[in-house]
Amino acid sequence: MKILYKGGALFDGDNAPVSDHGVLVDGDTVAQVAPVASFDGFDGTVVDTAGGTLMPGLIDCHVHLCLGAEGDPGTAAEKLLPGQTVMKALARAQTTLAGGVTGIRDCGGRDYLEFAVRDSCNAGDLMGPSIRASGKMICMTGGHGNRHGRVADGIDEVVKAVREQVHAGSDLVKIMATGGVMTPGVNPEDAHYSAEEMAAGIHEANRFHKRTASHAQGTEGILNAVRGGITSIEHGIFMTEKTVQEMMEHGTWLVPTLAALHNIVSMKDSGIPDYVMEKAERIAEHHVASIKMFYDAGGRIAMGTDAGTPFNKHGANSDELALMVGIGVAPIDALKIATSSAADLVDLPGEGRIAKGSFADFLIVEGDPATDIDSAAKRENHRMVVKRGAAITGAAMKMGAAAFQPLAAF
Repeated sequence: MKILYKGGALFDGDNAPVSDHGVLVDGDTVAQVAPVASFDGFDGTVVDTAGGTLMPGLIDCHVHLCLGAEGDPGTAAEKLLPGQTVMKALARAQTTLAGGVTGIRDCGGRDYLEFAVRDSCNAGDLMGPSIRASGKMICMTGGHGNRHGRVADGIDEVVKAVREQVHAGSDLVKIMATGGVMTPGVNPEDAHYSAEEMAAGIHEANRFHKRTASHAQGTEGILNAVRGGITSIEHGIFMTEKTVQEMMEHGTWLVPTLAALHNIVSMKDSGIPDYVMEKAERIAEHHVASIKMFYDAGGRIAMGTDAGTPFNKHGANSDELALMVGIGVAPIDALKIATSSAADLVDLPGEGRIAKGSFADFLIVEGDPATDIDSAAKRENHRMVVKRGAAITGAAMKMGAAAFQPLAAF
């Protein structure tokens, strides 16, 4: 079935929005992008985007499907049986899709249970976003993430832990370079793995063609990860001119996750553990300054939210767009960071852009998000989400992929 989207503006993921262009979809794929006059005489289904913008679906490069955004999500997760964890992870993935996010990267799950959701969504058995998943995050004894990560100490054990993730079917390998906010008794500023351990783990992942991500908040840990060849730095809270320079030299990506600290600091006295609140309040200003420094330097950035952490809800991922613009990122750059750049980092070919041959993964929003980011950031401005050519609706989100039918009319 062929569907023509026309009438409004088009943001293709790489360039400023243009008007008077149409996008023809054939099944799940974009068949043609051309001036609207090229489609004169088309007698199939037309979706009128007048007054709005057709853009690629958003891509969130840092979520946790096994966490539910409670005040203390780790404790809440530990109370679930494995089957409950899978069902909740699926519901969160589908809620995320309904929020305009057509691709995600899970950066640390629970006993590989999220892989069932990934595999079902990616195969089209159940409707959901495209998913990349890291499996168990690798951390040192007592380190950040030890509650449910793969604890490994020393070069040999880190290498073994990486091999376990590869064997389990992980799409990428995540290694914890520093302390963090959500683990008691550790400081975000402290480096955890040594430079040698980090480099060994990254090298082993690269041997098996896996990209790597590092939870890295303190300066020394960031540098250890960057010098070891990490693909992306997650959070990057205590960056300096030196870390920025070395990341630029290595082509290292940054995934800011501004929503994580923002939602903690904004929800004081809401059931968040005291140790979490203390650390979040202490480092929040550093985080904003670091992200702005890296952006101003022209670094490679991809959108991530850390969805699943306290009050950082799955489905509200698009809030990150407004947070980025709020610290000085230009709206058009925020859109690129959340679409084409994110697809490049996560390795989702055919996604994050609207071009001939790309998948029909769209978000249609009111107005022009390149001038008013709230057009894309606020869910009330989302007109429609399209995944692989099929419109997403609330009723269909509760069913399998077979329940999704191409648009009959709009």
